[in-house]
Amino acid sequence: MATTRKDLRGRTLRKGEMQRSSDKRYAYSYTDPLGRRKYIYANDLVTLREKEARLTKDQMDGLDIYVAGKATVNFVFDRYMSLKTNLRQTTRSNYLYMYDRFIRDTFGKKKIAEIRYSDVLQFYNYLLDKQGLQTNTLLHPTFQLAVRDEIVRKNPTDGVMAEIKKSSEQTTGVRHALTIPQQRAFMEHIANHPVYCHWWPLFTVLLGTGCRIGEALGLRWDDLDYEQRTISINHSLVYYPVGESRNSVLHISKPKTEAGVRTIPMFDTVKDAFEMLHEEQKESGWNDVEIDGMTGFIFCNRFGNVPNPQSVNRAIKRIIADYNAGEEVGAKKQHREAVLLPDFSAHHLRHTFCTRLCEKETNLKVIQSVMGHKDIQTTMDIYAEATEKKKQESFERLAATLDIF
Repeated sequence: MATTRKDLRGRTLRKGEMQRSSDKRYAYSYTDPLGRRKYIYANDLVTLREKEARLTKDQMDGLDIYVAGKATVNFVFDRYMSLKTNLRQTTRSNYLYMYDRFIRDTFGKKKIAEIRYSDVLQFYNYLLDKQGLQTNTLLHPTFQLAVRDEIVRKNPTDGVMAEIKKSSEQTTGVRHALTIPQQRAFMEHIANHPVYCHWWPLFTVLLGTGCRIGEALGLRWDDLDYEQRTISINHSLVYYPVGESRNSVLHISKPKTEAGVRTIPMFDTVKDAFEMLHEEQKESGWNDVEIDGMTGFIFCNRFGNVPNPQSVNRAIKRIIADYNAGEEVGAKKQHREAVLLPDFSAHHLRHTFCTRLCEKETNLKVIQSVMGHKDIQTTMDIYAEATEKKKQESFERLAATLDIF
């Protein structure tokens, strides 16, 4: 007659269950698909049986228990990258750089089957707070592959970014385009500053064309048509790490979509900025930098090289800090409210141009064409935001002049 096994409190244990006398922990033994003896552990019997129930359900659903118990996030990410043969070289290099630097030696070492939604949320918040990064484009498809390979049941990254975005909007507010006063203050500060004035042409082009930062930095003199007053956007400058040293270099990249190839109008102020740079290069010598066979770049720094996007964003931060410091002092002396600049990047200047365009143009297809949006929904979202703001301003003016009571 088989004896009934009990724990130290006298409770009957099921087949495969035991309580260790050394540390009082509970264990459950089972055989994996390869015939190997495996164990799961818990500090109490209730938790152990919850784990048993999950294990049984996973086995019945056909999940690969053996792989799930061994596979780390790194293992699945590397498998995912090996299967993504259609990735552009720039995208692949950026993915690998971001993953190796911020994920592989920390979160990447965790066993994928043990990761929960709260773990992902905590890690994402850490990256956003400490590094200012978003890595959902790397981790979400990695876990999705694990789901499809039946290593895990659910994708723990589902909904995480939506929660973070909602929380961020509640605590800090949504910051999109610069207001007209902020835009003017930013450009006037640059134009009148002895150190930052050399940035005026580039920021004029960004705010006057809506180009992506890589598209603007990649512009060549051949892309300009002064007679037709147009600018041809057909390539972009990218900056990504290569080789074992992971040193970053500049490369030319073609647009990801057909919508990215476009011809946009050249406004008077933008034309003035180009002519200013043309005269400067004519006097000091033409930019002879060659990148992937292309030459004749419009923008160059004091060393004669084409600037990279990161250097532009660093310059924006310095300009904002310098302006805000002076504005606070000036506003206090003049007993007025300071017009401070928010933290923003070069991409916000593109969004600002699009907002100004939406405020004046009602044809969404025209806006989409100028901006190079692949999805009309992107254009519609910005248009809705811009027109809603204009409507609110109209209501406020109406309320100030119309008294119906």
